[in-house]
Amino acid sequence: MALATVHTRAQLGINAPEVHVEAHLAGGLPALSIVGLPEAAVRESKERVRSALQNCQFESPARRITINLAPADLPKEGGRYDLAIAIGILAASGQVDARALQGLELYGELSLGGALRQTPGLLAAVLAATRRGVAVVVPRANASEAALVPDARVYVADNLLEVCAHLSGMAPLQKATPAAPQAEQPGPDLREVRGQHQARRALEIAAAGGHNLLFTGPPGAGKSMLAMRMPGLLPPLCAEDALEVAAIQSLTGTPVTHWPSRPFRAPHHTASAVALVGGGSNPRPGEISLAHHGVLFLDELPEFPSRVLEVLRAPLETGEIAISRARQHIHFPARFQLIAAMNPCPCGHSGEPDGRCRCTPDQARRYRNRVSGPLLDRIDLHIQVRPLNAAALAKPQEAETSAAVRARVIAARDRQLQRRGHPNAHLSVTELEQDAALSSGDRNKFAQTATQMGLSARGFHRVLKVARTVADLAGQEAIGPTHLLEAIGYRGLDRTAQ
Repeated sequence: MALATVHTRAQLGINAPEVHVEAHLAGGLPALSIVGLPEAAVRESKERVRSALQNCQFESPARRITINLAPADLPKEGGRYDLAIAIGILAASGQVDARALQGLELYGELSLGGALRQTPGLLAAVLAATRRGVAVVVPRANASEAALVPDARVYVADNLLEVCAHLSGMAPLQKATPAAPQAEQPGPDLREVRGQHQARRALEIAAAGGHNLLFTGPPGAGKSMLAMRMPGLLPPLCAEDALEVAAIQSLTGTPVTHWPSRPFRAPHHTASAVALVGGGSNPRPGEISLAHHGVLFLDELPEFPSRVLEVLRAPLETGEIAISRARQHIHFPARFQLIAAMNPCPCGHSGEPDGRCRCTPDQARRYRNRVSGPLLDRIDLHIQVRPLNAAALAKPQEAETSAAVRARVIAARDRQLQRRGHPNAHLSVTELEQDAALSSGDRNKFAQTATQMGLSARGFHRVLKVARTVADLAGQEAIGPTHLLEAIGYRGLDRTAQ
């Protein structure tokens, strides 16, 4: 009777809990069984492992083999356990030295011929293993993303034979070369936007403070054009946040690209609630998590089904999404910045002087009401984008570049990080009372204005957060009347609702 234990990790949201793969060989009729709450792909691994062992010229023990994936109450899914199961069988049967497995974690799906295939979601596992100070063996296809983790000891293998040669000391595996950060991809430049001075100013404030922003205006006014220039204004990601973004992208099984740039996600309005926030029978991250530390752009906001939009309300406040299932409770991070755009009415031309709009006031009201008040209350800046005439478009203009605006955004964001360690949009009420203190006169005037506008408590605090950002862009320690008035001016939909 022989027993061997191999270490690996499961995937549970963005976390990677440790899994012990125990291989036990006993007398009896030849059989291979896997226990420990395996799903279909894990149960099928016994066929892949058996064929891989035979095709790599290893002896497949003609005994009763039991594989236990501990802890038993943690769901196991995917092909990531194939390599650990195969090595466990070889170690239990004495074909590889079990002592060489100390301080090592193994990952990878096996082909029938013993080759290692790319396995999704390994970046989170490598992060967890590195924190414990252990080395990992990954398929070569996962080497580039695994090497993103600083100080990680990552060994790269092409097949089962190479892993066994490494464990036997005959041919050590190559270590993955740490990947250099990719150069930021140049995106659309703000200098291409003609006019729209108020919208450009609001975009700068939103980037500086991490605020949510809504553009309202007729088709072709430049709403989408402005929104797509937001990533070029945002400060670069720190190393920790960049790894978190890459780990979420790794869960989708797609190569980690544009690292360490901030993500920009723009789902179509036909997206389902699960596609937007994540979920499924085997929970996967949705668009809001893929936009973590970046921008989620929702164009044609009222065209999204109301039940889809309403699921955004909690993540906008908490910065995460909780997905509950009978056997598991998973949290995905979702600290995104919402940029949205909408038309003022079904035809899109309400309020234009040429009188093209044929929508009745009731039709326009019903269209705007597709976006609920609670969701609008969570959007800090409401900007009306007016169309430009042909003469203004044809006239040459010298506009600021994204680089120039980004320099001011970075300076303002640095003040916020030095003061509280996070952007103004994430200030707590206590922090806001200290950082956005007003003079007695300004406080009384603001209270009267908030009452007239019918601001909720959330809206009241969000105006103060925007005012704090306006002051930071001006390099001022205290919020003045001009900063407060500008912030109030960006709550246009609150005034319209009265």
